[in-house]
Amino acid sequence: MRTVFGSWKYLFKNILFLWPFALIPAVFFSLTLDYQCIHAVSSGFFSGAPQAEFLQYFHAWSFFRFDSGTGALMSIMTVVVTVPAFALLLCFVEKHMRLGKRTLSGLWYQTKNLLPSATAYAFIMIVVYELWAVVLSSLLFALAELNSTPAIYVLTLLAIPVFGFVLLYLTTVLYLWLPCRQMTGFRFFEALLYSYRLMVGVRAKLLFSFALSALTGLVLLSTCALLPDVVFHIIAIVLCFFLFLHFGVNMEALYFETDKLDREDILRHKWEY
Repeated sequence: MRTVFGSWKYLFKNILFLWPFALIPAVFFSLTLDYQCIHAVSSGFFSGAPQAEFLQYFHAWSFFRFDSGTGALMSIMTVVVTVPAFALLLCFVEKHMRLGKRTLSGLWYQTKNLLPSATAYAFIMIVVYELWAVVLSSLLFALAELNSTPAIYVLTLLAIPVFGFVLLYLTTVLYLWLPCRQMTGFRFFEALLYSYRLMVGVRAKLLFSFALSALTGLVLLSTCALLPDVVFHIIAIVLCFFLFLHFGVNMEALYFETDKLDREDILRHKWEY
């Protein structure tokens, strides 16, 4: 349970120190969500008409907006803002766990060293996710063309969990690569092999943790899409804020756990944990 819920405990305990790293990325992430398409897909699904166009499905799942120049610019800005913020978050959390200090001294120097790796990680994850979104959207569109509405519901409710598992499984492969690069200085493939060996032992717990977060996000966004646009985006900001922080905090915490490194933030206040 520590693997699943320990990071949430750390997050809420240190929220006053962590929130600056996540607020701006959360706002940008929420603005990349296509409310009109998510609303169309969700309202159709909950009203008994689970049919939509391919582009509606794709824009509902994708984080990239190509429907307008403003949307495309917002998507690019989201990446530009998020990658440095995520690198800063990892460096701050790593320093706290390694030294027990929640200070900003030396943080920018560490971030500059980690930024190329964080950029490569973001690029790989974006490519994997967008390809996944294309395939899933194509399948959902094909299912929507069936003549039987009950069959559409059954097959859609089967397809989404299966594809979700595939995405989460792929996410685990590189999940510890970034903190491994950060703390060991290994080259790309050396870090990949070492971090993968560490991750395999906790993959089941990691998948369960990812599944809880993904299910929460999916349910919230799909139901809140039935609400007005402003309410949807406010809820999306809060959701993206906590998921962004948890993804980074859990990454560092899991690396310390699997590599059997002492955590000074725990050793200094062991009775609190």
